Amino acid sequence: MKKIFVTLLCFVLLAGYQTAHSQQQGASITFTKRIHDFGKIQEADGAVDYSFEFTNSGNTPLVITRVVASCGCTTPEWTRQPVPPGQKGFVKVTFDPRNRPGQFAKTITVMTNGVQPNAVLRVQGEVIPREKTLEDIYPYKMGNVRLKSNHIPFVKILNGQKKTMLAEVVNVSEEPVEISFTGVPPHLAFEGPGTINPGEKGVMEITYDAARKNDWGFVIDRIRMLQNGQGDFSYTLTISATIEDDFSNMTPEELANAPSIQFKETTYEFGNMEQNTQVEHDFEFTNSGKSDLIIRKVSSSCGCTAVKPKENVIRPGQTSYIKTIFSSGTRVGRQSKTVTIITNDPKNTQVILRLTGNVVPPEGK
Repeated sequence: MKKIFVTLLCFVLLAGYQTAHSQQQGASITFTKRIHDFGKIQEADGAVDYSFEFTNSGNTPLVITRVVASCGCTTPEWTRQPVPPGQKGFVKVTFDPRNRPGQFAKTITVMTNGVQPNAVLRVQGEVIPREKTLEDIYPYKMGNVRLKSNHIPFVKILNGQKKTMLAEVVNVSEEPVEISFTGVPPHLAFEGPGTINPGEKGVMEITYDAARKNDWGFVIDRIRMLQNGQGDFSYTLTISATIEDDFSNMTPEELANAPSIQFKETTYEFGNMEQNTQVEHDFEFTNSGKSDLIIRKVSSSCGCTAVKPKENVIRPGQTSYIKTIFSSGTRVGRQSKTVTIITNDPKNTQVILRLTGNVVPPEGK
């Protein structure tokens, strides 16, 4: 019995040794260190780099198959050829601090054919920002002047509200520039900046009158700037706003008696359709509220989608629909088009409908 026990014990020990030995077979990457701190670096000085040195501590050649950085600001280079057992290699990491002020920590994942296939490195530090130039502060050049942007977003503005924004303009030429505007619609008013001397800054004041716009949802206007009476389409300012109903003064009783839009469905899957064909669908809804529901606006995300409400005023308890027509044209593949409905329902001022499906090309193409 004792002899059998000893034999079994030897067998178990031998099996364990063989398993451990087999686990040690193969390449193994060992870095001198895995974290490097650049400390404080100046943005103005440009990119910095560091080489992480490693040794193949295994017993077969080590191959780095891929290196992935967590950020496009970090560029890796590495030893491309197989590294024999006991030999050294490197992973060089270059960090570009441009437009990245403050603390940073970026990871680099090294993938190998080793027993432990992945190793994660990290570079960190703090970027001291460079002094901003005039071009940095006013990046958009329009003729003889520079602006912070050619887009003036009013963001949210309530129907009936007036809202004013300011925009700075800098004359970067060597002559005075007189600023004026053309194509200004009645709901917009521009004041200033008049004539700006060389190297000086002016301010234009833009006032948006939502009541005079008489529209709803996201809207855009394009205004052309004139400089000394001259200007082409490249001198265009884009004015945007999202015009919404003002429900802030409604009493609890008014809210309880408000309209309520309830759609039977908000997504329609049309399946497969051929190119240059159309699919139609009616999105049915009911006014489950206690006062008239008004469809203020219906718009689509694509000119390929036509939309039309059956009616714009829906009485309490009445059911109606929004007709949608999607034209596939020469599109191909998965499609997802949206239709935005704006109403006077305080709880659902905006409803998004969606048409999805696949456009299949002709056979053989």
